[in-house]
Amino acid sequence: MVQNTISHPKVVGKDEWLTARKTLLEHEKELTKQRDRINAERRRLPMVKLDKEYAFEGSNGATKLVDLFEGRTQLIIYHFMFAPEWEKGCMGCTGFVHSLGDLSMLNERDTTFALVARAPFPKLEAYKTLKGWTIPWYSSFGSDFNYDFHVTLDETIAPTEYNYRDKAELERLNGPNVIQGESHGLSVFFRLGDDVFHSYSTYARGVESLTDSYSLLDMTPYGRQEDFEDSPPGYPQKPTYG
Repeated sequence: MVQNTISHPKVVGKDEWLTARKTLLEHEKELTKQRDRINAERRRLPMVKLDKEYAFEGSNGATKLVDLFEGRTQLIIYHFMFAPEWEKGCMGCTGFVHSLGDLSMLNERDTTFALVARAPFPKLEAYKTLKGWTIPWYSSFGSDFNYDFHVTLDETIAPTEYNYRDKAELERLNGPNVIQGESHGLSVFFRLGDDVFHSYSTYARGVESLTDSYSLLDMTPYGRQEDFEDSPPGYPQKPTYG
């Protein structure tokens, strides 16, 4: 008789499994409630007005950050790793975009999603066509945008900072080989007329599960716009856009 040497969870009877599953369910509910509390805290995060004019290039030529909103109130930007000298985009970022679901709900709830990378626009457009993507993609080549939002790290241009840690903190955590060059992240912006505000950014593992409309909306000031949310008075709710 051949012994099964594959590691696997413990095998038990149905009653013991159900007891363990109910215990786990309570822990899952605790996690959901904690996530709801954090999302509510995020919706109350203050914003910072952007005074710098950032230049981008997209399918319609030169454009400004306010134009990336496409007339909507909220803008979510995924900072895609694609340096000007690279011939193709980061494989991890490519996998992230491939895993995105149907994001049409974002537009219905006054939110635009776009990609931004530092490579010149023709390279981005060629890669986008190769992958069959339809998400708007803009080049920040020649702009301070990537440096100001800490997704391109170059000490000759700006002090090293990533995930809200400066160079000294990064070295204490990771040793002397501090990350340089391109990195990924996700930033959220809010528009009042022609004024643009930065409301939120997340980096590293904070981005990895943001691949569906609900998770992305959770990153924004208006959230999911559902009745169950603990949102400040006056925030829109689903019937406004649904």
